[in-house]
Amino acid sequence: MAVFRLFHRAKFQQFEFVRQISRQFSNVSSCLEYYEYGDPLQVVRKSERTVPDLKEDEVLVKMLAATVNPADINTIQGVYAVKPPLPSVPGNEGVGRIVKVGSSVAGDFQPGDHVIPRINAWGTWRDYAVASHEELIKIPSDIDLATAATIAVNPCTAYRMLTDFVPLREGDTIIQNGGNSAVGQAVIQIAAAYGMRTINVVRNRPAIDELKEMLTKLGATVVVTEEELRKSEAVKALPKPSLALNCVSGRSGTEILRQLSPQGVMITYGGMSRKPVTVPVGSLIFSDVVLKGFWMTRWNRDHFSHPKRQLMLNELFSLAKQGRLCPPDHVMVPFQDYKTALRDAMPSDGMVGKKQILVFP
Repeated sequence: MAVFRLFHRAKFQQFEFVRQISRQFSNVSSCLEYYEYGDPLQVVRKSERTVPDLKEDEVLVKMLAATVNPADINTIQGVYAVKPPLPSVPGNEGVGRIVKVGSSVAGDFQPGDHVIPRINAWGTWRDYAVASHEELIKIPSDIDLATAATIAVNPCTAYRMLTDFVPLREGDTIIQNGGNSAVGQAVIQIAAAYGMRTINVVRNRPAIDELKEMLTKLGATVVVTEEELRKSEAVKALPKPSLALNCVSGRSGTEILRQLSPQGVMITYGGMSRKPVTVPVGSLIFSDVVLKGFWMTRWNRDHFSHPKRQLMLNELFSLAKQGRLCPPDHVMVPFQDYKTALRDAMPSDGMVGKKQILVFP
């Protein structure tokens, strides 16, 4: 009986939300947009757009939360690989709730359902959006906003790098730099859930002990600074890693490459140092290491509606529900304070700050 009451209470709350939103919605959406590339604090501005009427195959989405990622910042600056036509509404990642569906939309999408974008550069920094249902992925509605808003980019990147390049098994070792980044934190948690060990390299800083403790609580096996890596006894005690994950490049990338076992693989998915990857000749000749790159946007394009994508999300949401995959350290920022989110998404001195998540009224 208690379960029955909880079910109907949830259904009533869902209905009440949709009824209230439908009453408030006036075909006008507040959004952030930019008309030229440059400093996000200078070129991004808040404006209003008229939301078009629904076509048969479209849905009206009320955005709940949207993430400010480094790729969003780089896109606005004009230095990212993807350059959407201008003017553009930024935002690759976020979670929304369906308010209304078109007449031909399949029953899989109903008012009250939570959804995330299926496509890159969808434009999540707006409070309402009309889109084809094919552009969206339905997700569980009982996932907290921070997890739902941050699931599609960093945890998916971590998952794919852990599953697509090296046949890892329980007890294997992985090494990564940028261990405190959003991807790094996801790698730590997913690897720990699968029984794998991680060596996590981070940049030195005043609060290094607190950072090491935080990552250890997430499931990190070893956390060392770049200066500590070569001489660490804890690193030497582990089996040589067969997989290295590189988001820093430069000297840091070279150092984790040196730690690989023979025929190990290093995946480069970022270049925070803005320096190239330098490969020691001995690692290529005598250790026969392999270097590859990974870009989540390309993987999504190649697997737009592939079952692998849904299986990946199902696994990640399962880990989240078990408490084994938490969102990165973050701040929920009211939409009207977007400049604060933009500023704090660009931490100084190359340090990784808290993830900025825009929350819509």
